[in-house]
Amino acid sequence: MPALKPVSLDRSTTWLERGFRDFAAHPGIGLAYGGVFALMGWLLTFGLAEIGLGSLILPLAAGFMLVAPFLAVGLYEVSRRREDGQGVTLLQAVGALRRNSQMADMGLVLLLAFFVWFQLAMIIFALFFGGHPPALDEFFGQVVLAPQGPAFLLTGTVVGGVVAAIVFAVSVVSMPMLLDRDVSALTAMRTSLKAAWLNRMNMIGWAATLATLGVLGVAALFVGLAVTLPIAAHASWHAYRDLVGSD
Repeated sequence: MPALKPVSLDRSTTWLERGFRDFAAHPGIGLAYGGVFALMGWLLTFGLAEIGLGSLILPLAAGFMLVAPFLAVGLYEVSRRREDGQGVTLLQAVGALRRNSQMADMGLVLLLAFFVWFQLAMIIFALFFGGHPPALDEFFGQVVLAPQGPAFLLTGTVVGGVVAAIVFAVSVVSMPMLLDRDVSALTAMRTSLKAAWLNRMNMIGWAATLATLGVLGVAALFVGLAVTLPIAAHASWHAYRDLVGSD
């Protein structure tokens, strides 16, 4: 287990600044990654709307945040290479997943968390409303303004928050660590949990910051993900560097 370091409460701002500098240094790679996810969001939204299940985009968008640490590995590689004074291409960023086979195992853990969250969301909806989720344009009137709407939203928020907190604690440094070091997924997750607990007050703010960036990206019709996702990923690399010391 590597040494862990306590950090001051103001480090989130520093991580964001460094993340923005990484993005500005290689905007093409960041926009390419973010653009793919924005396109996926658009296609998924229109596809669900076509079959009358547009409101499902809401739990799916929330679930995307759970698997984002795995999807952003290439952006961590950009920050790692820039830190070492190396050049980086889009092909090298995409190929970063080959650096450690354990990253695939970590990806499966995050994917499982995504499916757990989605199933919980469907169960909660069925308990309060039954039947199938409505179309997106009917969601506000049929769900939010319904008598049981506030209780439904509160329950979903609490359950989603618990799932997100667990996944955040497990993944906040595990994916960058797997890219950076030849360690197992289990060691990376244990390190992440201990680092999150050691800096728990800081991590609450950092989790809120990352969630805000994700919400802003999705709220801007997914187009915002082309910018907010790369910045969040680059910043997460610098958070890992601050939280985890040398072996």
